[in-house]
Amino acid sequence: MSLDALTLSTNGVGLLVLLGSTVGVAVLHTLAGPDHYLPFIVMGKARNWPMRRAVWWTSVCGLGHVASSVLIALGAVALGVGLERVEVIEEFRGNLAAWAMMAFGAVYCAWGLKCAWRSRAHVHPHAHESGEVHAHGHTHSAAHLHAHGEGVGFNLTPWILFTIFVLGPCEPMIPLVMYPAAAGHWLSLVAVVAVFTLLTLGAMVGAVLLAARGIRFLPLQKIERYTHALAGAMVLISGGAMQFLGL
Repeated sequence: MSLDALTLSTNGVGLLVLLGSTVGVAVLHTLAGPDHYLPFIVMGKARNWPMRRAVWWTSVCGLGHVASSVLIALGAVALGVGLERVEVIEEFRGNLAAWAMMAFGAVYCAWGLKCAWRSRAHVHPHAHESGEVHAHGHTHSAAHLHAHGEGVGFNLTPWILFTIFVLGPCEPMIPLVMYPAAAGHWLSLVAVVAVFTLLTLGAMVGAVLLAARGIRFLPLQKIERYTHALAGAMVLISGGAMQFLGL
């Protein structure tokens, strides 16, 4: 959306057009980009996050995602930087965030495969002095897990995701913020930021909650030990979708 496509008039009609554009952009931008919610769905499942924790980190990362772009847009207006230069900055941030997400997903997937390998069941035979021989099966994963099922490794997972989301640009929001800011319509600016933020967070949290409830009905018992590896793979795919498909 270009700045010329928006008109902000004093009678409020332009503000309604601006807010209507904000609503459409916020919802479509969020739902069309699986990177906005897929990492929280798969990481929440893999690390056995309670629902409230998944909602909390989804909201925190969403706020960081939106706030970083708002600050860049306002800084550009204050410095007199045009939209074209801001788009170059946002493109760089987008590439950085996408590669960071792919790197994190790849490393987490490799760690998940290691955990799956260690948790495979195997048998150790034991011989007693009486000559009796018996065997018992076990895994090596129990000593490496917390009581709530979270692996000892990657305890910084939420903060890594937060950093990636702060780096990640919210490109469609830039013109929506820059236009009223450049025109000095501060109430309109606040309205745009508030609507965009609420709808973005609502869409992210809604997608996470719906997916989390749906996952409960899937027969995942046979692949339970590969949960971390699959989560990392999905994050890797999300980053790839950002970088190569523009999602």
